[in-house]
Amino acid sequence: MYRRRDDRRGQMVADITRDLRRYSVEAQHIGHAFAGLHGLNATDLHALIAVMDAELLGDPITPGRLGEQLNLSSGSVTALIDRLERGGHIRRDRDTADRRKVFLHYADPGAALARSFFAPLGRRNDEVMARFSDEELEVVHRFMAEMVISMREHRDAIRAARGEPARRTAGTDPDNATR
Repeated sequence: MYRRRDDRRGQMVADITRDLRRYSVEAQHIGHAFAGLHGLNATDLHALIAVMDAELLGDPITPGRLGEQLNLSSGSVTALIDRLERGGHIRRDRDTADRRKVFLHYADPGAALARSFFAPLGRRNDEVMARFSDEELEVVHRFMAEMVISMREHRDAIRAARGEPARRTAGTDPDNATR
């Protein structure tokens, strides 16, 4: 991984690996800046991203699924949700079909904060993506999706090696009753 690669493909792989690492670091810096401005910690930020991603997929997240994604106990998830709700970042809504089920959603004040902070970055990203054809973006999307899977599998292997229980990730929970 850290050795010099001399052939063209090897150099490209090394360059992409370095770019992914640098992208990850820059994304963390931006996330930490947002969190710092709004009194959030890293777990709060990860929770907000999970809520946002679930909403964008049209499958709102439950507290149980949030705990699984963040590897938190139910008590820790409750404290996290309470804190984010008090801060105006998220809201709890009961399922209209099953009142026992609770879904987490971005609250309007939290969504407005996120939009105002991240809108300039969104415009920059749109400008970058506009320089690529649809076909190129399809390849990039496929590549990034596969890299995310690889990272999750590695994360899960680390958790398993530490004796942590297996956790389901978004979109893989076949038992809707626990959502």
